Order: sequence, then structure tokens, then C-alpha cells
Amino acid sequence: MSWARLAHFRGRPRQVVVQLTDRCNARCPQCGMNVTRGGARGDLDEAAARRIVDHCAGLGVSALSFTGGEPLLAGDRLFDLLAYADRRGIAYLRTGTNGWSFARPETADFEARVTRLAANLVRSRVRNFWISLDSADPATHEAGRGLPGVVEGIGRALPILAAQGIYPTANLALNRFMGGPEPLGGDPDVLYAAARDGLGRFFDQALALGFTMANCCYPMSDGDADKGTRAVYAATADDARVTFADAEKRALFRAVLDVVPRYRGRLRIFTPLCAVHALWRQYAEPDFRPRPCLGGVSFLFVDRRGNAFPCGYRGGENLGPFWELDPSVLDKEPHCLACDWECFRDPSELFGPVGDLLAWPLGWGRLWRGDRRQRGLWLADLRYAAACGWFDGRRPPPPERLARFATG
Repeated sequence: MSWARLAHFRGRPRQVVVQLTDRCNARCPQCGMNVTRGGARGDLDEAAARRIVDHCAGLGVSALSFTGGEPLLAGDRLFDLLAYADRRGIAYLRTGTNGWSFARPETADFEARVTRLAANLVRSRVRNFWISLDSADPATHEAGRGLPGVVEGIGRALPILAAQGIYPTANLALNRFMGGPEPLGGDPDVLYAAARDGLGRFFDQALALGFTMANCCYPMSDGDADKGTRAVYAATADDARVTFADAEKRALFRAVLDVVPRYRGRLRIFTPLCAVHALWRQYAEPDFRPRPCLGGVSFLFVDRRGNAFPCGYRGGENLGPFWELDPSVLDKEPHCLACDWECFRDPSELFGPVGDLLAWPLGWGRLWRGDRRQRGLWLADLRYAAACGWFDGRRPPPPERLARFATG
């Protein structure tokens, strides 16, 4: 990615996350869309989906993600829409799965169905394909998801996918069971130590399975509803495994800050340390105000009915059908800190300073007057992202470039 491409992230809007379906076949207790929850479910209308893609192309959107529910339940429509978005010139295409296609690897058709999935991903031109993994302990992950054998299946599927040029991302939603069957708890110091060890075990497991990329999703809990908003993207729950008090979040983010650098030399880890540091300070220093999220400014969420929202969390701000969206109605300046969700907070911290650099001279002054450690982490994150090939999931990892980031 060139500096010109980085500059392209400045402006409105540049990244759109579209909920293709709210159907799901997993039992994850931390998600309001799991298969046991009631209510009407369905998929985004195909004509509406194509209108959304067309409007994204017309607005100059750089990155488009199709999420769920479970996106693969949409079948060929998912791959057709991704391929259509590629033809419309959208460069960064993403989707993912809860892994159900890899469950029960002992069946005779396992290799054939994974090969078929790989072929569909290749033709779709998707750039990044994530696979959810909630714990370093396979039994804990499979019990939570209700997908027996899925971890073994992931390990068997990854070489098949890599042979077709698909390098998935292990997507960890930070939770109390990420290290194993014993939940994170106790006072903040105890939780910090357990989170640090658990996160290390998780990355070790991801490497052992054959992943070359990983990402940390920050806790998505309905327990944050007291901040004055409600989620329209229902991948939330008030389950204890993803609900943390502020002091616990401070310990959790401190653990992420400490552990991620240890694995950057072996895994391409999306999680930018500048974003984690900002979140840690947000919970450690009551007077600290981090960089506001670009949700509703450069980033947007679209629900499965086609309505646009500033993000998946600000459900009270329906902007109407996405294909009718006029960018002039969007927020003029970023201001929101209502949630910790990484989907928009991470790129806000990583690409927000680019806008400062382009806003000469006031932006430069704002950037260089800021926190020195934050600025140093941001520059290091950019160097690391460049070494990772900007996390291109269609390319193998570059070991010699990653080795520069290895720590003792």
C-alpha cells in the first residue's frame, strides 16, 4: 500500500461493513444471533446488496466487508457479491466464518468440501477471510460454539486453503475463556497475569494450527449499554465471558499490549498497538480522551435490511437506505467513544493520523503535540503493517520481513 493509498482513507466514507445475513448455526453464548435465540432471521435482499455495492463504488469506498450471522450460510450469493464488488473496483474485500464448514473432519467429503470452499473464495477475489477461534483450548472453543471437531478441522483445512492462495486470519474475540476452561477473574492484577498467559497460549495454538495471521476483537457486550446507545449489530450479549468492568478492561488491554509484540515476528497480527494503548489509557486515566472513532465519518455499517448506521453499535441513528445516502449528511468531525469495538476503533487510530498529516499545518501540530508513546506506537504499527504486506490474505507471510519484529 502506497502513501497515496493511505491518504485515500481520509474522507467520507471509506470502509463499509454490510450484514449479509443474521442467520447463524452456532451456539456462541456471547452473541445475540446464535442459533438458540428467537426472532425473525433472514438475508439481505440481493438487489439491495448490489445497490449497496454500486453506491460504495460511486462513493469511492476502499474496503467492504460482508458479515453475519454466519456469512457462508448465504452460499453462492456471498461469493457472487464479492466478485461483483471486485469488478466494481473495490480493493479490500473481506468476509469470514464461525468455522462450521470445518466441523466433523472425519467425514469422507471433508477434503472435497474444503477444496470447493477454497475455489469459491478464489473466484470471489476476497482479500481477507477470518475464522473465529475463541480459546486456546479446543474443547472450550467447541463447547461454546456447538461445533464438534471444528478445531481439528481448521488445522486440516488451512493447508488446503493455502494451496489455493487463501491465508485465513484467526479471529479471537477477547473473552474470559481465551486461555482455556478456567475463566479470567480475580482482582485486576490477577486478571492481567491470567490474560497475558491465556493470550500467549492462544497465539501458540494459532501457530500450531497453521494460521499465518491473527486479530483480536475487543469485548462486545451489552453490558456497555449504560453509555447511552444500543447495538444494531446483534453480535453482543450480556454474557459474563465478554462483560468486563473498567478496571478489568484496563488489565485486559495491558495484557494485549504486552503479548502482541512477542508474536509479531511469527504471526501477522492486525491488532495495532497504538489502538490498544489508547484504549488502555482510556480506562487507566479518567481525564484522557483518545482519538474519536471514525464511525459515521469514514466508516459505516449497513444492516441486513439495507439501512446505514454510523457503526454497528449506534443503533439509534438510522441514516436510511444506504443507496440513498448522501455523504454530506454524515458527521463533520469524529466524536464518538461509545464502544471499544475494534472494527472501527483500530482503523481510526491507525489511519486517523494520516488525516492530520494531510491537514497541514494544523493537523501536523495536533499530531506532534500528542502523546509521544502513542505517536511512536503508531509509526511502529505502520512499519509493521508494511512489513506484513498490509495483511494481504492472498499472499503467504514474508518470514524475513517479520523476523525484524521478533523480540527475545
